[in-house]
Amino acid sequence: MATLYVSSHPDDFKSLLALIAAEVCPTSRVQTIMEDPPASLNARSRPTLVLGAKEGGSVLCGASAVAWYLASQGRRVGADVKQQSQVWQWLSFADNELTPVSCAVVFPLMGMMVVDKKLQQSSRAELLRVLKVLDRTLESRTFLVGESVTLADMAVATALVLPFKYVLEPSDREALTNVTRWFTSCINQPQFLKVLGKIPLCEKMLPVTPKTNGAPEASPPAAAAAAEAGTTANGPPKTEAQLKKEAKKREKLEKFQQKKEMEAKKKTLPPSEKKPKVEKKELGVTKYNILTPSGEKKDVISALPDSYSPQYVEAAWYPWWEKQGFFKPEYGRQSISEQNPRGIFMMCIPPPNVTGSLHLGHALTNAIQDCLTRWHRMRGETTLWNPGCDHAGIATQVVVEKKLMRERGMSRHDLGRENFIQEVWKWKNEKGDRIYHQLKKLGSSLDWDRACFTMDPKLSYAVQEAFIRMHDEGVIYRSKRLVNWSCTLNSAISDIEVDKRELTGRTLLPVPGYKEKVEFGVLVSFAYKVDGSDEEVTVATTRIETMLGDTAVAVHPADPRYQHLRGKMVVHPFCDRKMQIVFDDFVDMSFGTGAVKITPAHDHNDYEVGERHNLAFINILDENGLLINVPPPFLGMKRFEARKAVLQALKDRGQFKEIKDNPMVVPVCSRSKDIVEPLLKPQWYVNCRDMGKQAADAVREGRLKIIPDHHLKTWFNWMDNIRDWCISRQLWWGHRIPAYFITVNDPSVTPGEDMDGQYWVSGRSEEEAREKAAKRFSVSAEKVTLRQDDDVLDTWFSSGIFPFSIFGWPNETQDLNVFYPGTLLETGHDILFFWVARMVMMGLKLTGKLPFKEVYLHAVVRDAHGRKMSKSLGNVIDPLDVITGISLEGLHDQLMDSNLDPVEVEKARQGQKSDYPNGIPECGTDALRFALCAYTSQGRDINLDVNRILGYRHFCNKLWNAVKFAMKTLGETFVPAEKAQLCGEESVSDRWILSRLSAAVALCDNGFKAYDFPAITTAIYNFWLYELCDVYLESVKPVFSKAEDDAASQRQALVCRQTLYTCLDVGLRLASPMMPFVTEELFQRLPRRRPQNDPPSICVTSYPDTKEFCWHSEEVDRDMEFVMSVVKTVRSLRADYNLTKTRADCYLQCTDSAVVSLVQKYSLQIQTLSYSQAVIPLTGNQQVPEGCAVAIASDRCTVNLMLKGLIDVEKEVTKLITKKGDLEKQMEKLREKLAKSDYREKVPVKVQEQDTEKLRQNQTELEKVQEAMENFRKMM
Repeated sequence: MATLYVSSHPDDFKSLLALIAAEVCPTSRVQTIMEDPPASLNARSRPTLVLGAKEGGSVLCGASAVAWYLASQGRRVGADVKQQSQVWQWLSFADNELTPVSCAVVFPLMGMMVVDKKLQQSSRAELLRVLKVLDRTLESRTFLVGESVTLADMAVATALVLPFKYVLEPSDREALTNVTRWFTSCINQPQFLKVLGKIPLCEKMLPVTPKTNGAPEASPPAAAAAAEAGTTANGPPKTEAQLKKEAKKREKLEKFQQKKEMEAKKKTLPPSEKKPKVEKKELGVTKYNILTPSGEKKDVISALPDSYSPQYVEAAWYPWWEKQGFFKPEYGRQSISEQNPRGIFMMCIPPPNVTGSLHLGHALTNAIQDCLTRWHRMRGETTLWNPGCDHAGIATQVVVEKKLMRERGMSRHDLGRENFIQEVWKWKNEKGDRIYHQLKKLGSSLDWDRACFTMDPKLSYAVQEAFIRMHDEGVIYRSKRLVNWSCTLNSAISDIEVDKRELTGRTLLPVPGYKEKVEFGVLVSFAYKVDGSDEEVTVATTRIETMLGDTAVAVHPADPRYQHLRGKMVVHPFCDRKMQIVFDDFVDMSFGTGAVKITPAHDHNDYEVGERHNLAFINILDENGLLINVPPPFLGMKRFEARKAVLQALKDRGQFKEIKDNPMVVPVCSRSKDIVEPLLKPQWYVNCRDMGKQAADAVREGRLKIIPDHHLKTWFNWMDNIRDWCISRQLWWGHRIPAYFITVNDPSVTPGEDMDGQYWVSGRSEEEAREKAAKRFSVSAEKVTLRQDDDVLDTWFSSGIFPFSIFGWPNETQDLNVFYPGTLLETGHDILFFWVARMVMMGLKLTGKLPFKEVYLHAVVRDAHGRKMSKSLGNVIDPLDVITGISLEGLHDQLMDSNLDPVEVEKARQGQKSDYPNGIPECGTDALRFALCAYTSQGRDINLDVNRILGYRHFCNKLWNAVKFAMKTLGETFVPAEKAQLCGEESVSDRWILSRLSAAVALCDNGFKAYDFPAITTAIYNFWLYELCDVYLESVKPVFSKAEDDAASQRQALVCRQTLYTCLDVGLRLASPMMPFVTEELFQRLPRRRPQNDPPSICVTSYPDTKEFCWHSEEVDRDMEFVMSVVKTVRSLRADYNLTKTRADCYLQCTDSAVVSLVQKYSLQIQTLSYSQAVIPLTGNQQVPEGCAVAIASDRCTVNLMLKGLIDVEKEVTKLITKKGDLEKQMEKLREKLAKSDYREKVPVKVQEQDTEKLRQNQTELEKVQEAMENFRKMM
C-alpha cells in the first residue's frame, strides 16, 4: 500500500498534479491523506509519497518526483527514451517557466501577495508570451508528447489551472486557440475530472477569495510568507539550506523584474546607431568559364582553382559521360546478349511522380541506387539502371485541376474529359522534365535512352494486356462493396492508402473543405423509441450523422435485457421509417447498453449484418460528402455540419442521452488528408489470395531476399492476411479500364446490372470486346451495344508491372530476355506494400518469374526534428537547393508557387524561418550524396539536418587540397609504375599507409556487399582525412625536403611518390560511386599507369578489390597505433603548456628494449608529427632531465617534454592558480548538488550521470593542473 500526502487546498496545483497522476496509476492501492506527512518521515513538503508500509517505506518528496513515479506506473511518461526525455522537458517547462509567472499574476488576485500593479501587468504580459510559445507548439498536436495524455500534459495543465480560472479572459483564450483547445481536452479527461471537477473559466480578471475543500489550512502564499519568517504554515522551522534556496528564488524574481523594467525603458529611448555587422566569410565560389560544347570533354589542362567549388567541379562532366555512353549496358561490348563472366546488374528506378519536384527522400533513394549502380559498373558487370516516371493519377489530376481553377476559373467538367486529358499532357510536357533534370544534377548514371513514362504507348499496351489477361482468368472481377471513399478526391482509395489515426479521446482534426476543425473521439448516446410503447432502446455511435441511414438495431441473442423485444420495431425520429430489432452474435453485450445501431451502407461490420438479415441499404452520402436520401432539414448538408445538426435535433426531441470521450481510430486519406468514408460503389477488384501466398512463399523459400530482415514479419503478416485490391479510380487521368458493359438488343437476353460480372467484357479494342460479348450471349455482334467504364486503373497497377513493361512485355524483346528478372529493387520501406508487394505478385502472375532477386529497403528521410517531409510543414527541401544554395526569401517564394492553401503557406513559412534563418548554403552534389549515404542505416529513420551536409562540403575541400598538394609533390615529370605493387624499399610510413589503404578497400567491398553505406563513407572519410592527410602527408614531408641530398634520399623519395600516387588513385576510385564529380575532376589530373589502355573516365575504371590491394598488416597497424598514442600525448602536453611554435626535446621512457627499438624505428615520424626538436628513447635505468612535463602515453611508454627555458614559469603558474580556483568552485557546487537529500529522487538518471561525469572530468583536470604546477615549481 502506498500513501500519498497532499494539501487539501483546491488551488494547490502541486498536489493536484500528484492526485491526477495517481488516477492513471494502475494500482488502486494509493491511500490519499490531506495533511502534512509525519515528522518521522523527514519530509518537508507536499506532495509526499510513501511506498510500502506507512512510515517504514521509501519516501518520494516533491510534485515532480511523486508524479513521475505514479505516472510511470500507468505508462504515461512516454513510449520510449526519446519521449521520456520530452516529458521531462515539459515538466521542467512547467516548473521553471509557467509556475513562477502564473503565481506572480494570480496570487495578488487571491489576496496572498501585496498587489504591485506594475509587477502584475509585466508578469501577465510575460505569461501571455510564454503561452504564445506553447500555442505555436500545440498548433499541429493534440497532446504535448505522442498521441495520448502523458505526464507532460498533466504537469503543464495543472500549472495553468489558476490562470485559466482567474486570469485568462475570453479575449485571451480566443488569441490562444490551440492552448485553450488542448487545456479543455485535458481537463475533460476522466482522470482530470475526478480530481478537478468542472473548472469554471475566467470571464473577468478580478480579485477572488478561493474556498477550501476541507479543514482550514494556510493558503499557499500565506505559507510562502510564513516561510520568509523561517517556518512553514503547518510544520517545524525550515533548515538553513531551505531558507537559502528561497532567498535565491526571491533574488531571481527581483532580477527578472529589473530586467523587464530595463527592457521597457529601452523601448522609450530613441534608437541608437547600430554597429555594422561583421560579415561572415562566404564559401568560395569559382565558376568554370572555359567554353566547352555540351557533350565534349571538360578542360583538364588548366590549373585547378585554389579551393573546392561545386559550381566549377560539377560543370560539363555529366553531358560528356552521357555522350560517351558510359551509362549504357552496351558500353565496352559488342552486344548486351554476349556472355559477361562478371555477370549482369539490372535495377529499375522507383518511378517518381510526374507532379513537380523531387525532395530529399527521393535524393536518398537515388544516391543509394546510383552508388550501387556505379559500383557494379566499375566491377565490370553489364550494368543497367533504367529510368522512368509515374503518371501519378490522383496527384497529377489534382495539380492540373487546381491550376485550371486558379488560372481560368474552370473545372475539369467545364472542359470535358478529352480536353482535360489534353491539358494534363500539356502540363506534363512542360513540367515533367524537371524531375529528369534533377536526377541528372544528382549525378544519377541512368540509361536515358531507355527512359519510360507509365502513360507511354508501350507501357499503356502492357497495362491493357495485364488487365485483360487477369480479367479473362477471373482474377480481376466486378463487385459492389463498401469502398474507402475520399470526398475531396471524389475517388475510391485502397486500404493501404488509408492512414489510421489513433485518438485517446476528444480531438479536433482539420478536414479539407471545413473552416473549423471537426470533433472526433467522442461517443454519443441517444435513444430509439420502441414502436407502440413508451419503452426506448439506447444506442451509441462515434458518427452520429450516420444514424440518418440506420435500418435496424442489433442486440445479442443471449442478452436477457432485450428478449421481450423479439419481433418488435423501433421508430426513426426524423422519418416514418420503422426499423426491426435484430438478434446477432457480433454484438458485444458488455459494451455500452448492449444495443447497436446498424447502418449497412456506411460501416463495414454493419454491412455484414445487413447481408445476414436482409436489411435495407440506404446510402446517405453522395460523392462530395453531401447528405442524400434523408429528410429535411438535413438534406444537402455537408456531412460534418450534419453531425452538429443531428445532435441538436436529438437534444430538441429529448432523445439525446450523453456524450463522452472515446478512444478510437479515425481513417485518414494519406493523399488528401480527408476523413475516409465507407461508401457502397461498384468497383473492379483483384483477387490477391493466391498471388499473396506465392509472394510469401517466395520469401519463405529464400528465392526472394528482403534486406534488412526485420521487415520480414511485416511482409508475412500482410501477405498472409491480404485482402482483395480495389483497382478502379473515379478519375480521368490514367489508364482507362478496358472493360465494357454489355447491353444486348434481344428479348431472349435479360438486361444486366452494373455489378453483375457476366455483363462485363474486356478487350484490346471495342471490336474485340463486341465479339467476346456476342459469343458469350450467342447473338450476332450487331445486337451488342457496349459502354466503356469511365474509371481508370489505380496508379499502382501500372507500377506493379513496371519491371517488365519497360522492356516491352508482352512482346518477346532482347531487353526482356537479358534484363528480366532484374537483380535488385532498392526503395524506401514506406512503399513496401504500395509497390514492392504488387510487383512481386504481378511478376509471378504474368511472367511466372520473380521481378528481382533481392529487395533492399532504406530508411525514410525526416527533417532535423524527426518529422516526415510534408509540403504543409514547409520542410520539403528540393535537392537542387542544397546543391546550389538558396536564400530564405527564395524558399518563401517557392511556397507561393505551390498549390498550398494560404493558411498552410503561412505555417510553412514559419517552419522555414525557424529551420533555415539564413537560407541553405551551397553544399554541392557530392557533399549531399555523401551525407545521405553516411546517414543511412538499415531500419532506422534518418533525421537529416541540412546544415550538417555543409560539413561534407568541407571534406570535399580537404580532399581537393590533399590532391593539389600531392600533385605538386609528385611533380610534372612523375611517371607511375604500370602496376600497383610493393617494391620492398618502402619506409615504415609507406607500409603503414598502404596497410590502411588495403583495410579501406576491404571495408568498402564488404560495405557494398552488405548494403552498409555508413561503413563505406566512414572508411573513405577516415582514410582521406585521418590517415592520408593528418598522418601520412605530414610524416613524409621531411622525405621530400631532403629528396635531393643524395642518391639514397632520391630513391626513398621516388618510392614515397609511388606510394602517394597509389593512395590518390585508389582513394579516388573508392570514393567515386558516392562522389562522382569531384573524383572525376581530380582523377583526370592524375597521370595514367598505362595511358594508351586505361579507361577514359573514373566511372568506367575498375573498382579497387581486395585481391589486388592485399597489403593489410595488423603488426604495422599496431606499431603505428602505438606511435600515434605517443604523438597525441606530446601534442596534448604542448597544448597544456601553450607551446604553439616552440619545439621541445621529447624524452620517452620505455619499459623494455623492444619498445626502445620501436621508438627508434619510428623516431622520424614521432618527431615530425609531434613537432618535437628531438626524440630520445630512455630505458628504465636512465634518468629523465629536470624541467620536463610528464604524461603517460601507454602502459609501455611515458612522455617527458622538456619545458625548462622555453616558457615564462611564473606567468604559467599564475594562470594555473586561477584555473585551479575555478575548478574547485565548480566541483564544490556540483558536490553540494549531489549531496542534497532529494537529489536521487528528483533528478533524472541521465542528468545524474552527466553530473557524475562532469565531476570526474573536473577532478581529472584539477589533478593535471596540480601536476603542472608542481612541475613548474621544480623549474623555479
